[in-house]
Amino acid sequence: MIYISQLLGQKIWDAYGHPLGRLEDILVSATEKNVPPITALLVTKEKDHKEKIFVSSEAISSLWPSITLNVDQAQVKLHELKGSELLLRDRVLDQQIVDTEGKRVVRVNDLQIARKGNRFFLTGVDVSGLGLLRRLGLEKPGKTISRMLNLPDKSHVIPWEYVASIEHDDPLRLSVSQSRIVRMEPADIASVLDDLDHHTTKALLQGFTDEALADTLEESSAEMQVAVLSQLQPERAADVLEAMDPDEAADLLADLPNQTTEQLLTLMDDEDAEEVRSLLGYPEDTAGGIMTTEYSYVPDDITVEEAIAFLRTSEDAEEDEIMYYVYILDKKEKLQGVVSLRDLVKSPPDRPISYWKDEDPIAVNPQTKQEEVAYIVAKYDLLAVPVIDPDTRQMLGIVTVDDALDTVLPTAWKKKLPRFF
Repeated sequence: MIYISQLLGQKIWDAYGHPLGRLEDILVSATEKNVPPITALLVTKEKDHKEKIFVSSEAISSLWPSITLNVDQAQVKLHELKGSELLLRDRVLDQQIVDTEGKRVVRVNDLQIARKGNRFFLTGVDVSGLGLLRRLGLEKPGKTISRMLNLPDKSHVIPWEYVASIEHDDPLRLSVSQSRIVRMEPADIASVLDDLDHHTTKALLQGFTDEALADTLEESSAEMQVAVLSQLQPERAADVLEAMDPDEAADLLADLPNQTTEQLLTLMDDEDAEEVRSLLGYPEDTAGGIMTTEYSYVPDDITVEEAIAFLRTSEDAEEDEIMYYVYILDKKEKLQGVVSLRDLVKSPPDRPISYWKDEDPIAVNPQTKQEEVAYIVAKYDLLAVPVIDPDTRQMLGIVTVDDALDTVLPTAWKKKLPRFF
């Protein structure tokens, strides 16, 4: 493989051995492709060091061990810039990028180039310390020292298809980067955002859909949530809040000034706003303050077959992203029992739902302290616990295991739990 650090500053020779100049930079196009082609070399002329020209890649015979052309310098075809190309030394080398495979922000220490047929392509970025030593001309002694100290002495090259630019002043590349980053898991995106400044974060997230942005914010710290939401126009901020789980939206709004919270609630859909308002009415360290109103339920007077059909068309079940428990409610929405989805689908179709009725199902009330909720979840090995009105036994919502354990486990550990809800 060839590295750009080996090429920059090197003399360029024409087909007859005459020096044309020295390599200043390399131009590539189609950066959205997995391996962008090299389209031109930026050359500082030999005779006039102030004059720079773009030599078309069609004239390149070899890049290593020497840079040679396949024509006389008088016949060199100059390249006309198209505006969508990228200078590697100027715009990529030493820049921060997102490694979408390794899910981290890294610095570009070198760039890898490969040849296929008569053409040359950018294949990846080297983010290793060895890449930096290569640029400084210390690759060989660096490898020797690494071997003596039993340290890694290999390059770490990230394929270009996993590189996402975070330059917020380059709309074309940023658009490509957004499409690559949004395919990462929300928790990984949130982790990357923590390493970026506010301007870069804002630029990256502008290309996200409301749903993708909502998923990312749900995995972000409270500080990041507030910072991102504050950068959005109020109308879009309200749309993002609607796409979030009600409990997550309520937690976020609770961290905003009262005036801002009221403005955003007014802009939200009435039904979504009403759910969030109800959650905001509970102390944040209680079951009511951490519960979500999105859960699956079925009536208590139907069969298993009818219950499964009911869930298929239920809007509430549609909102339940990972259905695990199905709650059994009577006509007044009072909790009558609970059944796991596994037991439901494996039961005889004609079995009545009342089979799982329980006169005293495990539940908490909205004022139950979060520590007590966590204790109940752990004691009974639950993935969620229902929250009911203590007087009417009407179902109000559920507290999922990750929210219940929020005060028990450090946030960093909690984020590593399987996300069931």
